[in-house]
Amino acid sequence: MITTKHDQPLVSYSAHSHWRRMRWERRLRETVQTLRHPGRSDLSLVRILIFLCLLLYTAMVLQGVAAGRGMRPLLNPDTALLVHAGAQYWPLVLGEGQWWRCITYAFMHGGLIHLAFNMVVLYQIGPLLENEVGKARFIFLYVLAAVTGTIAGYFWHPMVPVVGASGSLFGLIGFAALYYHRMGDPVAIQRRNFMLQWAAFAFIFGLLVGADNAGHLGGALGGAVLGLVLPIRGPLLRQTDKLFNVLGLLSAIAIVLSLLLLILSWFLLWQ
Repeated sequence: MITTKHDQPLVSYSAHSHWRRMRWERRLRETVQTLRHPGRSDLSLVRILIFLCLLLYTAMVLQGVAAGRGMRPLLNPDTALLVHAGAQYWPLVLGEGQWWRCITYAFMHGGLIHLAFNMVVLYQIGPLLENEVGKARFIFLYVLAAVTGTIAGYFWHPMVPVVGASGSLFGLIGFAALYYHRMGDPVAIQRRNFMLQWAAFAFIFGLLVGADNAGHLGGALGGAVLGLVLPIRGPLLRQTDKLFNVLGLLSAIAIVLSLLLLILSWFLLWQ
């Protein structure tokens, strides 16, 4: 039996559902706005990147559990699981056409400590650069460094599977070091030194865990080149907005497409 007393919660629930729907619609519009015009949205790309890394790591651990590996993948996933989950492995890129690994590897990590350290670095240095150069330039820089990092790895150790966001992180640091150095004012020099401190921490951490220093170097060089040539201020900087809006959009599409192809490969392998 329905009474008037029970009608009120139905109205409140409906209003609450409507509010939640409006909130998700607003977030969807913000996401689309970011993809179409990366420099014009308040949506944080750093948070999105961290979320994707956490999501893919969780997916990898769950796949390991489903395959009977127990909880070992949480701290120390084996090589086969890493390759299955999206690691860069050049024989599959060149032999099987799995080009998307050149990007997906930057969202995968070889253990919980590896993931935590890289996410802390991204959280510390990412927002500063995202606000400094804008979302379009930031996402292009992130993808560029991932690609230059893995290219360097190909010439150093083409048969070794590689995972981790550190190539992109070193790209951010390499970019910032030169970009802020070119600015030359006291605040910029302070920021440059802040980035170099994180580079030293990341390098030491890499030595301790046996990280891919070739990828670090390649990512840093890719970022440094952009930091050397990107206009700092004035009309020339504004004239490059359209170019980097296109590059930023293409970079975002490349990330989304690569992740979709990775997920598709999981289902194909499960059949």
